[in-house]
Amino acid sequence: MQDLIDNIYNIIWSDALVYLCLLAGVYFTIRLRLPQLTQLREMVRLLFKGSGSEKGISSFQAFSLAISGRVGTGNIAGVATAIGMGGPGAVFWMWVIAFLGSASAIIEASLGQMYKEVSDGEYRGGPAFYILKGLQNKTFAWTFAIVTIASTGFLLPSVQSNSISTAAETAFGLSPVLTGILLSGLLAIIIIGGVKRISKVAEYVVPFMAGAYIIMALVIIGLNITEVPTIIALIIKSAFNAEATFGAVAGTAIAWGVKRGIYSNEAGQGTAPHAAAAAEVSHPIKQGLVQGFSVYVDTLFVCTATALMILFTGQYNVEHPDGGFIVAHLPGIEMGPAFTQHAVSHHFPALGGSFVALALAFFAFTTIMAYYYIAETNVSFITRNGGKIWLIWMLRVLILGSVYMGCVSTAKSAWTLGDIGVGLMAWLNLIAIIFLHQKVVLLYNDYNKQKKAGLDPTFDNEELNLPNMKTWSKKSKLS
Repeated sequence: MQDLIDNIYNIIWSDALVYLCLLAGVYFTIRLRLPQLTQLREMVRLLFKGSGSEKGISSFQAFSLAISGRVGTGNIAGVATAIGMGGPGAVFWMWVIAFLGSASAIIEASLGQMYKEVSDGEYRGGPAFYILKGLQNKTFAWTFAIVTIASTGFLLPSVQSNSISTAAETAFGLSPVLTGILLSGLLAIIIIGGVKRISKVAEYVVPFMAGAYIIMALVIIGLNITEVPTIIALIIKSAFNAEATFGAVAGTAIAWGVKRGIYSNEAGQGTAPHAAAAAEVSHPIKQGLVQGFSVYVDTLFVCTATALMILFTGQYNVEHPDGGFIVAHLPGIEMGPAFTQHAVSHHFPALGGSFVALALAFFAFTTIMAYYYIAETNVSFITRNGGKIWLIWMLRVLILGSVYMGCVSTAKSAWTLGDIGVGLMAWLNLIAIIFLHQKVVLLYNDYNKQKKAGLDPTFDNEELNLPNMKTWSKKSKLS
């Protein structure tokens, strides 16, 4: 069974997917004329504009919901794994995929808004919706929906809960069984409350958890401020095979940097459009830009903070592709959250393990909440003709079971299954947004035209008359 899983993993995460992610980001960056820089001020401005409604949540709540999905295990355990498998150079490629991925995030989140619909009095949307309505391909749409339910409802939650369990056992001595029961019970209380409760929890928890973690990182960076140029140079040289120590993993640094970058910031993966579609905005591009900024928060802020803490303190191992270790600063320590825990403990012995365990618990738990919302949205998509209630309860049992199983399973099996889920969604979503991106470009030009005219951009599809965008035009009808 493990051999079968490994073979599936190797097929999905071949070099083809790595380069598809990179090239798609380059292409979208060119088509939108470098929005990562030209729209940066607008991204920040839009973050705090607007308010929610009975049907939709505010831009900031949607941003928090998306960040709760992005800022998770990937920011602590994922960064450590990237360094452990690809060396310091993997961090550089995480930066690259974050910068390029911001353009992909703008495209997919805007599409999520464009093709959203009202279900049970709330906005719902995501790749399955824009594949069905934009590409008018029901088989493709259902395939994405089913893959996403399996991934976010079963494969991915176990990665998050496994990291929580591992960190809690290391820091507090909690048994995996007890951690699994506690996590499952708390999650059940929240997810039964629906998207409004999930977004409300995320709105308050995300800024707190990310802020506390970044403050700790800034303190450690401040204590090592003179080492910043040396570490940055190490990252860049290792990325381009100019550092002899890490020459053996220079080729894998790209793959692991992109792989863990996508796992962390989710750009192009197809998860964030679900949160983007839930927002109440006057123009689809507004939420697209907000989601583009969330990639920066995830990778350029939180992931970089983790990487610097680990590299400053030297609390990491790097595996040799042929077996053994290139660097073994932590003999006998499995790569993952333990690297970050040892890094913080290096400066704060009494605080490190517990602080990282708590931060990881917040990060990973809010990510599991976001996964449930994404899975539920896709259940809503495939149950338009009835049968929703019993499928929703099946989903709740499935995700609670996945959370518990993740706590008591091994890290390797949890991460491998999680990567398979991420890869499958990324393949399907990237193909979809490549075919649909021209429609976003039309709206993007419309948005900029209104901005230049001094207007607060609004969108009415009666002018462009794009099909199947009922939410944005009274005259538009589903075909």
